Amino acid sequence: MYQLQLTESLVAPQDDDVIKETTVGGVLRSAAAAQPDAAAMLELDMEGQTGRSWTYGELLADSEKLALALSTRFAPGERITVWAPNTPEWLLMEYACALAGLTLVTANPAYQVQELRYVLEQSDTVGLFSVKNYRGNPMDEIAATATEGLSGIREIVDMDDPDALFRHGDLDARLLDVTPDDPAQIQYTSGTTGFPKGAILHHRGLTNNARLIFSRAMVKPGATWANFMPMFHTSGCGIIALGCVQNLSRMVMVKVFDPAAVLRLIENEGVTALVGVPTMMVAMLQAYEQQPCNTTSLEIAVSGGSMVAPDLVRKVRETFGCNFETVYGQTETSPVVTQHQIDDSLDDICNTIGQPMPQTGISIRSVAGNQIVPLDTVGEICVQGYCNMIGYNGNDQATAETIDAEGWLHTGDLGAMDERGYVRITGRVKEMIIRGGENLFPAEIENVLLEHPAVAEIAVVGLPDDKWGEIVACFIRLEATSSLDTSELRGYCRGRLSPQKTPVLWFSVTEFPLTGSGKIQKFALRDGYAAGKYEAA
Repeated sequence: MYQLQLTESLVAPQDDDVIKETTVGGVLRSAAAAQPDAAAMLELDMEGQTGRSWTYGELLADSEKLALALSTRFAPGERITVWAPNTPEWLLMEYACALAGLTLVTANPAYQVQELRYVLEQSDTVGLFSVKNYRGNPMDEIAATATEGLSGIREIVDMDDPDALFRHGDLDARLLDVTPDDPAQIQYTSGTTGFPKGAILHHRGLTNNARLIFSRAMVKPGATWANFMPMFHTSGCGIIALGCVQNLSRMVMVKVFDPAAVLRLIENEGVTALVGVPTMMVAMLQAYEQQPCNTTSLEIAVSGGSMVAPDLVRKVRETFGCNFETVYGQTETSPVVTQHQIDDSLDDICNTIGQPMPQTGISIRSVAGNQIVPLDTVGEICVQGYCNMIGYNGNDQATAETIDAEGWLHTGDLGAMDERGYVRITGRVKEMIIRGGENLFPAEIENVLLEHPAVAEIAVVGLPDDKWGEIVACFIRLEATSSLDTSELRGYCRGRLSPQKTPVLWFSVTEFPLTGSGKIQKFALRDGYAAGKYEAA
């Protein structure tokens, strides 16, 4: 950990590591040059069976072959959308686009017509690379409808057809130099508070962020990572994929998350490390209870994306016998800005999001005045450094609202910092509940209720009220053996929180509306309540 004694809520960039001038294609070339015969990627299909595999030499060869094919059909700087589940071809497209100087646009394979059309149109996509169907979603039909009338799209390519994927055009193939400052990807934000915006991410940010995460997690070269996080998100195609290549680790590409299949994978392939949102961790623990297996190879599990219950941390550690870290970030920051250390205390892991990453400035600033606030004071978490996005695609106003004149990116998340530089999350600026003029922070209430044995997942939101302006409402997914006892839960809160923070309305849900990266969409809960979808207990 950094040995800090702060006097205000500001951590300047720490120089315990350097920012390298790297590109997505460049790190693959470096890996292939260093260890061409090292295992790079293994495929795990829908049935949980292993399939194709690549060494780093083979991965580079196929990526360069695809890059040359793309360069005969598309010009440097053009946007290519990949709309597919986790497949080896997805990773090949990531490297090929980077080598050819194309900007990769990522799209959630669960998209329907309107969502896909929005991304294609907003990003100025010229080529759509997809699969015919995925988990019952007729992607070929959706693609045909979504692209109707979009004159800018020159190709729709079936990624499962090698002839179509590697097809050469009429021009001479030539790969141009790509710089670390060049756009690498456009990733659409998770949409926890509204409609997504396209964050333009550069090569330097994506490559260095992944490398530094692996370094802080103390991942040994040659490790085996299970990648069941979606490739359309920075966790899948950034943290894991680009971390593995710079660490010369092996990545197992998991097409669809199935907790039992992942457990078998850990046992059969000696998986060393994995990343998963809390809901995935819970599912793996439940699967383990039903069918235990050998997880002794697992050294570290990393989580983030939503609140991590202290009991979940303890259960993962005890059940799988591994270290547990949480990370915090967002798409716009490539993505991680804080991370725990291996030797952090259980209290710090459960109640904070760790210290800033190397070369990353973090400040807590007043929402109204944009001034650094005193220690242990709630304000907006802001980020400054190499990891910040170029901007939002085609939205200068949103970019200016997010990145201020001093280069601080305003995350929209509320938090507080202690004298050691550890940060705790208290909620989102737009999720802050204003009850009778008093600011209440959902994360504080969620942290308390997550300690209750009956609570599996939780979301606290503000709902409109004529008297108070807003009241506190709690949406709960209960443990399988529990039932909702609002009187007991209300008393539990009153014993730990002041009265105004105790939820007034309680809702039992079997599942939450989630973003593609597994975050709870609180705005969807509010909208659902307004539409009469949820009935209070």
